[in-house]
Amino acid sequence: MRSITNETGLLAMAAVATALAFPVSLSAQSQNPDPIIVDGPVQSQPAALVKGPEIKGVITARSNDRLQITTADGQNTVVTFDANTRIRTSGGLFGGRSKLAQDSLLNGLPVTVKTWQSGDGLIANQISFRNGDLKTATMIRNGTAQQFAEQTAATEALRGRMGDIDKYNIKGTTNVYFDTGQAVLSSQAKAKLCSAASQAEATDNALLLVVGYTDSVGSEEYNQTLSEKRAARVINHLQQQCRWKPYRMLTPTGMAESDPLASNDTEEGKAQNRRVSVNVLVSKSVDGI
Repeated sequence: MRSITNETGLLAMAAVATALAFPVSLSAQSQNPDPIIVDGPVQSQPAALVKGPEIKGVITARSNDRLQITTADGQNTVVTFDANTRIRTSGGLFGGRSKLAQDSLLNGLPVTVKTWQSGDGLIANQISFRNGDLKTATMIRNGTAQQFAEQTAATEALRGRMGDIDKYNIKGTTNVYFDTGQAVLSSQAKAKLCSAASQAEATDNALLLVVGYTDSVGSEEYNQTLSEKRAARVINHLQQQCRWKPYRMLTPTGMAESDPLASNDTEEGKAQNRRVSVNVLVSKSVDGI
């Protein structure tokens, strides 16, 4: 009888321990609903994972353990990160679940994400970014904490729209061109963009306004999307390769086939209209300061 009693007691203790452990986990998951909606499935890590794509882009939304990454062509991808995700910077390695690692994944931060495929979703294996990009993203978030000289211009940049163009003086325009139906930058265009960014850097309080265009080939809807993709590709290159600070960028615009530089009746004219214009602007309120 003593043996039976002990065995029963052990089983009862195990049942209590199990009941205590699992409801806590379920309760934690049901609390604190996400304040930001990031579309995409929440993935659990299976026993076997298949290698997924490498994603390069900017964090444009975050909801707890989910990130939305927007690539240069305007595509949004949702990835989940967990305790096994390695978070790397140019200065070293953060632990995936440390508070520092979580706080570093800010909106506006350019990242490279290596992924595992999990059903219809992606789990981040490694998230890497440059320390300089983290500093810039932190400055945007904290604003006055850094007291940077361009604070007024930065606020205007975040609110900028094409409708407010009369608030700025245009200091120069650089055009880069694209093949028919494409949003891929040539080597010449990449070099030209970095040269333009370098020149703009020498202009006090300068902001960049990037506007994409197309020729008249294709539908209005198609050309609108294509012009936006071209503008996004240029912005990505300016920020990640030419080191142009995101807070000095006005809201980009796609203008489809509007405002052609030349006639769309000839192939030569169409080639001139398949462009992205990078305009160097200075707010009239600070020009000359």
